[in-house]
Amino acid sequence: MPQQEDQRSRAIAVVEHNSKRRRLLATGLALGTAATLATLAPRPARAASRQLRVGYQKGALSIIRAHGTLEQRLAPLGASVKWVEFSAGPVQLEALGAGSIDFGDVGEAPPIFAQAAGTPLVYVGATVPRPYVEAVLVKDDSLLKPEQLKGKRIALNKGSNVHYFLVKLLQKHGLQYGDVTPVWLAPADARAAFERGAVDAWAIWEPYLAAAQQSLKARILADADGVVKNRAYYFSTRDYARDNADLIRIALEELAKVDEFAKTRPEDYANELAGILGLPKSVLDVVVRRYHYGTLPITQAILDEQQQIADTFLDLKLIPRKINLRETAPPWLA
Repeated sequence: MPQQEDQRSRAIAVVEHNSKRRRLLATGLALGTAATLATLAPRPARAASRQLRVGYQKGALSIIRAHGTLEQRLAPLGASVKWVEFSAGPVQLEALGAGSIDFGDVGEAPPIFAQAAGTPLVYVGATVPRPYVEAVLVKDDSLLKPEQLKGKRIALNKGSNVHYFLVKLLQKHGLQYGDVTPVWLAPADARAAFERGAVDAWAIWEPYLAAAQQSLKARILADADGVVKNRAYYFSTRDYARDNADLIRIALEELAKVDEFAKTRPEDYANELAGILGLPKSVLDVVVRRYHYGTLPITQAILDEQQQIADTFLDLKLIPRKINLRETAPPWLA
């Protein structure tokens, strides 16, 4: 009997050992299969590794945003787009200096003030000259002529493109900047001051210009034709432009497409802008006709134009130091 018990115990031990071995093998096979399946399973799409943060004012960039074409073109490059709206160029450039945006559009004067304040900007594109989209307005019944502005109060946005335009307009008519009293007001406040007669004239750009003509019975005293070129500029920082030249190139290509849209389909373009700006279509019809369209690369000649503005502002003590516009050339400009 003891011998039979001993044999039975050994048999049970063998069965248990084999059973345990089978369980370990099964577990190993399951783990191996899971690992293999995990390798073969589709992986989630890789998150965008780069981002283009676009600061914009309502206009051409708004149309690109509405159409979604920039996102479509940057996605294959692993890049996303973030849009940040601003009311004016100087605020955009403050955001650039703070590291909040990478690209934006602005008039002639704001980047001069920004560079003088130490903002690390570079110009990456420019528009063709657009002299008819800024002007000095007076009331329709005013008898003022440009050479009679001495002693007058003129509303304008400090540091904007019309700031330089006003300086050069006065010089053209034999006056000095100190001969007038500038009243620093943003467009909405300037319109209110102009309407109630608190200022004698208003230096302003489109679409506020056409809107004031139609709704306030304002008269153009002088536009920028023969006075200044009035380009707009596209900007970035040197580091971002160096590391993401392909993204900036695509953004400029999309802007060139909007230019072509405006030239070939002005009615459709005016309709879109009217919706974006919340202005009557009749106002935008005028605005679209006054613009010249075209996106250009930055050249030394264009930077020299900006240098003239900077030197003028220095002479008038509007900026604290002399600046060199060659320092704002894009990394790809030889």
